[in-house]
Amino acid sequence: MKSLLYPWEGINSIRFKLALGVFLIASPLIALLHYYNFYAVSVVHNQVSISNRNMISLYMHQIDTGLNTVDQYLLSLATSNYDVRIVDAPPSDDEYMLAKVRLNGQLTTDLLMYKTVANSMFVYSVKRDDFTDAISQVNDTEYTKVTEYMRNVLLAYPPITEIGNGWFVRDIEGGHYLFRLFRTGDAWTGAWVNLSTLKNPLSYIHLGPNGASLFLDDRNKPLTEEAYLDENDIALRTPNQETELIGPDENFLIVREHSAKGNFSLAAIIPTSTVVQNLPYLNRIVIYISIIGILLFPVFFFFLRRVVLLPLNRLLTAMKRIGDGYVQTRIDPIRTSNEFMLVHATFNRMMEQMEELKIHVYEEQLNKQKAELQHLQLQMNPHFFMNTLNLIYSLALDKDYELIKEMTLRLVRYFRYMFRSNLTFVPLKDELAHVRNYIGIHELRYQRKLVCQIDVPDRMHQVPVPPLIIQLFVENTLKHAYAEMEEVPVLEVQVRIEESATASYMIITVRDEGIGFRDDVLHLLNAGERIVDEQGEHIGVWNIWHRLRLLYGDKASITFSNTVPRGAVVQLKLPLHMIE
Repeated sequence: MKSLLYPWEGINSIRFKLALGVFLIASPLIALLHYYNFYAVSVVHNQVSISNRNMISLYMHQIDTGLNTVDQYLLSLATSNYDVRIVDAPPSDDEYMLAKVRLNGQLTTDLLMYKTVANSMFVYSVKRDDFTDAISQVNDTEYTKVTEYMRNVLLAYPPITEIGNGWFVRDIEGGHYLFRLFRTGDAWTGAWVNLSTLKNPLSYIHLGPNGASLFLDDRNKPLTEEAYLDENDIALRTPNQETELIGPDENFLIVREHSAKGNFSLAAIIPTSTVVQNLPYLNRIVIYISIIGILLFPVFFFFLRRVVLLPLNRLLTAMKRIGDGYVQTRIDPIRTSNEFMLVHATFNRMMEQMEELKIHVYEEQLNKQKAELQHLQLQMNPHFFMNTLNLIYSLALDKDYELIKEMTLRLVRYFRYMFRSNLTFVPLKDELAHVRNYIGIHELRYQRKLVCQIDVPDRMHQVPVPPLIIQLFVENTLKHAYAEMEEVPVLEVQVRIEESATASYMIITVRDEGIGFRDDVLHLLNAGERIVDEQGEHIGVWNIWHRLRLLYGDKASITFSNTVPRGAVVQLKLPLHMIE
């Protein structure tokens, strides 16, 4: 059918039309650019040299400024920081550990301001052979390599001459690093950085297709890019001047700048083939190119509009109408390029198929989501079930029938609520009643009074919430926070409304006075990850988090924190407008 309508199928293809159009536009421009290059190669050698020299000087000045700022910070830290003095001569182990914690927090925060010129800042105790440090942009392997080198070589046999001259370079297993050290008694304060980190910003500077930037030591020996020099057969001589020609045929230009803060230099190598000359012709050639481009632009635009833009606009218009909900939209067939005709026909067939499958797929997704939500809600703690049965058995042996009846009634209420938890939402008052009943079971089980303070405004009682979201955190509090405490536990549950200009939220806070979260557990909880320890995998909090994601998407959140002097806080934030 296509061959009958369009016997010249190849000529009518969009590929041929675009290629012809680009050729007609680009040919005169390329010819002019070649003419421009022929005359421009012999003009700007000196200008390029000066430009790159200024660029290298500017960047070296920025490096020196950053290193000087780190110098001042380390000097201030070594001479006036109280925690450094404690690390140097700690009154006790407890004071030493507290000083380490404070120093680690300060170094971690302050390193953010110097991360472009420092990979690590540290305080090292000689007596204890112990580092307190912060790192940035360093993997574990590199960190271990450098710290072991400092511990076994650099700080064990400190090079007094190099330390006195400021920043100095050391080769560690093929990598070159800058170090700065200050000593205060039996404590070292210092910083180090991989030279590759200092060199990273230079990667954005264009030095030609075969150019490079590198660091050199005082003897003009390369500290980086050794492979580049070997590949291009470049031998660096002892520097007599800051700018010179090098290479087997002097086909490379090198500019250097020595650091004022350390025993190293920064250099840039630019192939002379990339240097252009004959600047007087530049403006004239640019004018020619501009005039021709302006004259050809309307022709090219008209050509492009007829061949590409109009068919694309019809396709985009149909897609926009479908996006607005008009799924019956189709593209009428017209005579255009073969590719667009195929796209239009395929689009129409695809929309017919999508219209038929849309309802079925949507219903299947809803059913799958509901099934997953119900599965998450119905997960039960088997230890609680077995322990309550054992308790009833023990009470039966003691013939304490009144306590058995009370425990049985509470368990009936507990499991009745658990079995109705396949509902998506329940009133808040029902969830709180379940919490009170669970606390009562806990008091009967351990014969121990628990003070539970529940603060909920009356108007919030009928607000729907996902079932078991409060009870889980109360259970975790009783299980972990008060397991080994002798005093009467105090547990607080608070519900309030938080309103903003765009939305309203229900804030549920569960607070205890227990031992609080461990730092590693707190990090995992706030990241929404599962917790695995020697007792196995704990999925309760992850269960709640996943249920909230299914119900609210990213509109709901859970945050975990510790209070001072002790205690843990769990805060749930649920959007009211999505559940009312």
